[in-house]
Amino acid sequence: MTPFNKPYLTGKETKYIEEAVASGKISGNGIFTQKCQKFFEDKYGFKKTLLTTSCTDALEMCAILADIKPDDEVIVPSYTFVSSALPFVRQNAKIVFADSYSDNPNIDADKIEELITDKTKAIVVVHYAGIACDMEKILEITEKYNLILIEDAAQAIDSYYVFKDGTQKALGSIGHLGAFSFHETKNIIAGEGGMLTINDEQFINRAEIIWEKGTNRSMFFRGEINKYGWVDTGSSFLPSEIISAFLWAQLENIESIQKKRLEIWKKYHEGLEDNENISLPVIPKYATNNAHMFYIVCKNIDFRTELIKKLKENNILAVFHYLSLHKSEFYTQKHDSRDLPNSDKFEDCLLRLPLYFELNEEEQQRVINTINEF
Repeated sequence: MTPFNKPYLTGKETKYIEEAVASGKISGNGIFTQKCQKFFEDKYGFKKTLLTTSCTDALEMCAILADIKPDDEVIVPSYTFVSSALPFVRQNAKIVFADSYSDNPNIDADKIEELITDKTKAIVVVHYAGIACDMEKILEITEKYNLILIEDAAQAIDSYYVFKDGTQKALGSIGHLGAFSFHETKNIIAGEGGMLTINDEQFINRAEIIWEKGTNRSMFFRGEINKYGWVDTGSSFLPSEIISAFLWAQLENIESIQKKRLEIWKKYHEGLEDNENISLPVIPKYATNNAHMFYIVCKNIDFRTELIKKLKENNILAVFHYLSLHKSEFYTQKHDSRDLPNSDKFEDCLLRLPLYFELNEEEQQRVINTINEF
């Protein structure tokens, strides 16, 4: 069976975990946590990073830092994972779902402004498949209405937005706050794990406090205060050193991991680009490609169902992705479901193909041949 995903191990994960255990410091915010955070800040230009136990936890921190209150409205794309919305629901905000573009699953920047009311507090953008949303348009909107911009960059490590003047900024470094995932299905993994990025200095001090269970413990460990105590809300968001040690082994190999994933992505594109029965991923001119996933868009749900069946008969596991959140049972119990046709189209028609570091050329060609023959 060719699986949909297979976690890649560089070979040093257990070595660094042993080092972490031997250090006598395996709770959070130790040597490996600090090395990982410095790596991200230096390589991608984030003002401040804090590792978390998951991307969901990083988004929970975003909701607290954005000071989301009951009856605030938060704009979120419907075609995304529930974690993009759930932290704001927990703050008792109203989620206002936005549609995707017709040709790619990202939030349609041209349809955001019509959703804004005097209760709108924040916009959450999701860089689907690691491909940037139209951040210049979205920045104009957030600045015009004084809104907080949060980037759900769960899939977007090592991907960039290209501004009109040619400059590039890493995804997750453009909004006020950002969130990443190191789940085993991502490019860089730690089993579970995530990261909060803070790009507006006004949030840095409070983020550390929320991260450390509502205490100013981090300031104490830096010698800035002589004792620490409970000063704000928060939770135990920081991961153990075991997770951070695993992640460090991955980060040391990020260049080779990304190079291999891009080779696989390009081979899929070249092998399927002449197939008129499917559509391939769209990479806008303002976006780079981090090869997080390769997906195809089928002409209808029946076609996709039969294609999945055909692939499975050939021992190939391909999967569809999100169900539109605006139609979910939880949401429709409280709110009317709006018509978001593009999100629904991707729900019915998008299919993700196997993409992982150890996918060899022979296996990949078999996937391509099976699709083209079908």
